Amino acid sequence: MNREFTCIICPNGCRINVEYEKDGENTTITSIAGNLCNKGAAYVEQELIMPMRTIASSVLVDGGVLPLASVRLTKPVPKERISDVMKEIRKIRVKAPVTAGTVLISDILGLSSDVIVTKNVESAT
Repeated sequence: MNREFTCIICPNGCRINVEYEKDGENTTITSIAGNLCNKGAAYVEQELIMPMRTIASSVLVDGGVLPLASVRLTKPVPKERISDVMKEIRKIRVKAPVTAGTVLISDILGLSSDVIVTKNVESAT
């Protein structure tokens, strides 16, 4: 099989062509071409074998000058688990004040990634 990727690791945006074989759950890469660096090849390999994504979202804040606080994951999680992770994030409701860097969920769903606050939200009173 052949597939083309646009690498997102650096500003070069290399168009990388990959040839691979898929046998059930196993993927074997036979060739990678078009990447200007090894990071591009590693990106394509990860995308084919186990795509990972990071998430940025927001949570509700009670009593804050803003109704929401932005949050993100500390490490990427498997792409197929994004929906599960978002369900957990949507359950979060915090009271103001909220401080950037606060861990709201440690090791979310056992995926070795934490949900952290990325924006301070002061109390409205």
